[in-house]
Amino acid sequence: MEPTGELFTVFGLPAHPLVVHAVVVLLPLAAVAAIAAALVPRWRQRYSAPLLGVTLLGVLAVPVAAKTGEQLEHRISQRFENPLITEHADMGDTLLPFALGFGVAVVLLLVAGRLADRERAASAEQAGRDAGAGVPKTWRRVSVVVAVLVIATGAAATAQVVRIGHSGSTAVYDGVGN
Repeated sequence: MEPTGELFTVFGLPAHPLVVHAVVVLLPLAAVAAIAAALVPRWRQRYSAPLLGVTLLGVLAVPVAAKTGEQLEHRISQRFENPLITEHADMGDTLLPFALGFGVAVVLLLVAGRLADRERAASAEQAGRDAGAGVPKTWRRVSVVVAVLVIATGAAATAQVVRIGHSGSTAVYDGVGN
């Protein structure tokens, strides 16, 4: 990206429509992957690093998309007034808390899941030695609660991405095109 006045561009085009695609693709992809990892512990164990990477990239793309969107909104508002763009910008400002909440939930899932795996292994080992003593199921219970949190925050973040994206598309096609 290269700054052109106050507007960041990529190959002469405003960066926002390009950067926003990272959010639109990565956050829902991370949500689907996180929900799958929450429901299937074997997948969480195997794909935790890619899940964390996609989630972090998606979350980090949100403020970049917001910044480039603000620049584009400022540039467009100098030429003409479009209340749909203002509405889209206002909605866009709401995505970061959703994305951050989802990102934190994914990290919690990976940590609680790892601890639950260790607890499960210790319980299996203990059962082989002494059937009378058991290992507490604390982290296994925590991981279930966190899995529900991941499902809720992933669905909420994805729904918000769709709402914001729809408002942006509407602003462009109904507001600018007419």
